[in-house]
Amino acid sequence: MICRLMIVNLVSLALCSTSTTKTRQLKLNGDFILGGLFPMHEAKAVADPSQSCGLIKEEKGIQRMEAMLYALDQINQDPDLLSNVTLGTFILDTCSQDTYALEQSMEFVKASLTTLDESQYRCEDGMKPIYNPQKPVVGVIGASSSSVSVMVANILRLFKIPQISYASTSTELSDKARFGYFSRVVPPDNFQAQAMVDVIKELGWNYVSTVAVEGDYGEKGIEYFKMLAEKTGLCIAVSEKITRNSRPEDFDYIIKKLVKKSRARGVVLFVDEDNCRKLLAASIRARKAGHFLWIGSDSWGAKAHPVREQEEAAEGAITILPKRYEIKGFNAYFRSLNPETNLRNPWFKPFWEQIFDCNFETLEVNTTKCTGNETFTKYEQEGLVPFVIDAVYAMAHALDDMIRDQCGNSRVLCKEILPIPHGSSLLQYIRNVSFQSLQNENIVVRFNKDGDAPGSYYIYQYQKLDGHKFDYKRIGEWSEQKLSLHLNRTKWEDGSTTIPMSNCSDPCPAGHVRAFRQGTCCWVCVPCRNDEYIVDDQCTKCPEGYMPRSDKVACSKLPLVYMTWESPWAIVPAVFAALGIVFTLFTCAVFIRFSHTPVIMASGRELCYLLLLGLLLSYGVSFVILARPTVPTCSLMRVGLGLCLSLCYSAIFTKTNRISRIFNRGIQSIKRPSYTSPRSQVVICLALVSVQLVFAIAWLIAEPPSLKQKTFPTGNFAVLQCGISSMSMIVSLIYNMLLIVLCTVYAFKTRKIPENFNEAKYIGFTMYSTCIVWLAFIPIYFSTNNDFKTQLASLCMCISISATVALGCLFTPKLYICLCQPYKNVRSGGTQSSASGACHSMRFARPTASAAIASVATAAVISSTRHATESSDIRSTTNGEVTSPSVEESSIS
Repeated sequence: MICRLMIVNLVSLALCSTSTTKTRQLKLNGDFILGGLFPMHEAKAVADPSQSCGLIKEEKGIQRMEAMLYALDQINQDPDLLSNVTLGTFILDTCSQDTYALEQSMEFVKASLTTLDESQYRCEDGMKPIYNPQKPVVGVIGASSSSVSVMVANILRLFKIPQISYASTSTELSDKARFGYFSRVVPPDNFQAQAMVDVIKELGWNYVSTVAVEGDYGEKGIEYFKMLAEKTGLCIAVSEKITRNSRPEDFDYIIKKLVKKSRARGVVLFVDEDNCRKLLAASIRARKAGHFLWIGSDSWGAKAHPVREQEEAAEGAITILPKRYEIKGFNAYFRSLNPETNLRNPWFKPFWEQIFDCNFETLEVNTTKCTGNETFTKYEQEGLVPFVIDAVYAMAHALDDMIRDQCGNSRVLCKEILPIPHGSSLLQYIRNVSFQSLQNENIVVRFNKDGDAPGSYYIYQYQKLDGHKFDYKRIGEWSEQKLSLHLNRTKWEDGSTTIPMSNCSDPCPAGHVRAFRQGTCCWVCVPCRNDEYIVDDQCTKCPEGYMPRSDKVACSKLPLVYMTWESPWAIVPAVFAALGIVFTLFTCAVFIRFSHTPVIMASGRELCYLLLLGLLLSYGVSFVILARPTVPTCSLMRVGLGLCLSLCYSAIFTKTNRISRIFNRGIQSIKRPSYTSPRSQVVICLALVSVQLVFAIAWLIAEPPSLKQKTFPTGNFAVLQCGISSMSMIVSLIYNMLLIVLCTVYAFKTRKIPENFNEAKYIGFTMYSTCIVWLAFIPIYFSTNNDFKTQLASLCMCISISATVALGCLFTPKLYICLCQPYKNVRSGGTQSSASGACHSMRFARPTASAAIASVATAAVISSTRHATESSDIRSTTNGEVTSPSVEESSIS
């Protein structure tokens, strides 16, 4: 009740003011009256406070108001929509000011105060108030500015008058607790702010400034934009606000502040079209036309007014406008208007004079007289004209649905909705409307629970066309929270297609990422490693077997390499191993040929054959190591590498152990040591080899053979290798290392065996050399971990050299005797040979204790091989001197 009394008092003031103020209104009679609020004039100039309004608004005012009249004409002529019902209108001018619009909107609520007694009111000057009863309005179309809509919506809510805006986009108006009767056919600013953020990110910018006009539209829009910008990593360099009644120097100051952050070339505007124009003019005065890259809201849209005669300053500007299509019928309607026929529009004549720079009543010499026959040459349909028509049609469809439901299909007005429909009931019908827009059959007008339209925008850019013409070109759209921007359609200063930068720092070169300074949008460029590519501004390691592309934005598969037979690193080990195989086979042939001769028989043929087999496998495993890795070759390498070495060193260990036991036993007893027969030696040797074989098989079961691709940091390729690490390879050879150590120990222990058993010396030299080779191999193998060719070649050469040392030291003397000195390869008699003296078949030792020990040891050695000899007796002299086999005969291979 208190609120209603306050309104009554305000109405009384409005009644008195009408007697002194020349207020233009547009009234058309009808069964139902729709109110209209349009900014027919600009806000008044600060320099002339006597004026209530400024110049006529050509697009935002005249076109939009005529759009409402056009929609009413179409509805009144439509037999299917509101048949038997005529819509009238009561249109008021807001003068682009919220306070002025509030004063004007009181006209809408006057008719609701039907009990008003005008005799109770007197004006201050004593005059009687002018009271012309106005038919109540059923709903209001408008207003344009969000600040005006906020003011008006509060009043209309008290009188339950539904309101549909065609342009107000402030998010504040979505609060239905405060603005319950407000609806709009345009999406709110939260969608628009999100679209602007998405556009800026798509352009690659992260450092922008903002300018907002004071009021709900600008302040709320920029506030929401800043919130979204913070979430997405955009930084705000400068944030300025245009106050009400700002002077030209205020705009100069804003431009000066923007210029200080020269790297923030992108400027986001939530500014009405009049202030957009003033801001562009200020940039021209500061000689910064073309420096700023404007991002304009829907208030700028695709209008010609903000950019007229200052196109250079607006070139490249990207603007947003709710998705719409031109209504062709309105274009024909508007072009047909002239001051003589359009008498219902009280603002049309001043508009005609302003746009054609003429005057109908002038008598001055320098002024052109209007004829009324002038034609529009630069006419373009204003961006929000389709939404004005949608708003009128939405109100009409809601009234039509309400009449159908409450008055039946006859559509004759009934008492349930007379004199006017109840506002709360009409609001429900408005929120439930759904119809095809006149814009396009694919566009459906509807509202959500907050009375808002769905968010859908076109993205425009103001471009310089051929010659000196400028125009807006559509470069994308934003719909359903998704942006589709065609960057190839953009055009910037001087026709460039390269997107200018609006970043705090220069772009990083290829292969570098941005390391942002704390709390800022500035960065330093940090290079990625050779094996990394860039994902979301982060260096990310490429997967195994891949390498970064030259632009470092993705990985490409590395060429797969492996050891080939054409490589020098494979040729040298392969040739060396092949020669070793040939020489080993030759040795085997000689041994088979002379297998029953004393030198071969006395050397322990069985162990020699096992040793030769091990040497042959050692040379052969090099070809397995050098071959292309496959699962079979990897399996063979894991088994064969340890097996060939264990076979070699198990035979040598058995041989040295036998010699050591024989000669050590000979000191204590003349009894032959046990397990020294050839068969026992073979069994012992194979038992030692079986340990390595069992380990290799268990390893294969526990870790099945596989292949892997290893990428070396220094190479642009992936190496195909067996799935085994270098450490695992060394661990697999530990048993063989143990055998080598034991052989070396026994070789050292038997170093003092009498001279005629000098094969122990050959074994010792073999093991010392082997230890040196393997001690040198381990650091070489691990130090070449990043060079697979060197690593494989060193492994092959180590194995081949170890085999060659054993082959040369242990078998060459025997081959020399068999092939070069066959006369020595015979069993000696009981006397000394001729005095040639260089190589005696037999030597005679003096009867000393050492001779006795040698005699017993010799007997044991020969006795152990007696089963393989044709005659195994040991001849002794009658005078107690013991004969022993020659050096070669007593050697053990």
